[in-house]
Amino acid sequence: MLSTLLTLLAQAGTAGTSFMGLGAGIGAGLAVIGAGIGIGGIGKAAGEGIARQPEASEDIRGNALILSALIEGVTLFAIVVALLLSLGAADFYVPK
Repeated sequence: MLSTLLTLLAQAGTAGTSFMGLGAGIGAGLAVIGAGIGIGGIGKAAGEGIARQPEASEDIRGNALILSALIEGVTLFAIVVALLLSLGAADFYVPK
């Protein structure tokens, strides 16, 4: 189903109708959902790790914070790319 949607969005530029805004909105939404799931998993694992070994709580908390920041950075990049696509700043992306 996803491949069908991506094919439709790729071919839309050749038919004269542009669905880039729709594709960018879907992409931004998927990026945010993925980041939420990833950060939730990090929090769950960090909580379980601290519960099992309280003496390692500082190390676990630091690693969880770094991983969460990396996920936030990738998500911000994905949202910026989606905004560029929706605003038409990347017209070269759709084949004409």
